[in-house]
Amino acid sequence: MIIKKSDKFDVVSSFNSDPFVGHLSTPITTSSLTKAYLDLLPAYKTGLSPLLRGINIGFVHGYLLLGPFVKLGPLRDSQVANFIGFLATISLIIILTAGLLIYGFVSFSTKKGEEISFQEKNSVDILSSTGWSQFTSGFIVGGFGGTSVAYLLLKLLT
Repeated sequence: MIIKKSDKFDVVSSFNSDPFVGHLSTPITTSSLTKAYLDLLPAYKTGLSPLLRGINIGFVHGYLLLGPFVKLGPLRDSQVANFIGFLATISLIIILTAGLLIYGFVSFSTKKGEEISFQEKNSVDILSSTGWSQFTSGFIVGGFGGTSVAYLLLKLLT
């Protein structure tokens, strides 16, 4: 049997048969399971304000970053390892927030003579100046909260 080119199954192909998109369609990137998982992440979940998105993402970052600082830090064998890990995580959350602030300032600032439209003033989209500042505020609050909860759990359980 001769296989024609049109009958051939490509595992990796261009997305929507458009080679100029810059995205490859693979069984992982186009599966419904992957799309359902991504829809559940706070960054893509519908109905959340930018502030709540920032709090969710910041909380997870703060909670999960404490462990590597406590267990892999230079003072991991001392009695103050938990507290030093807490301070290092808080410091990293502050650095990440500064990065978010810089990104928002560069990406969403308007030129001096430009007028902001009424729609952008009332927009709660995360990709606007107001939305990004709310997201950043939520990130730092959530990051401090997640780090604090993880630190308290370490203090109480160990």
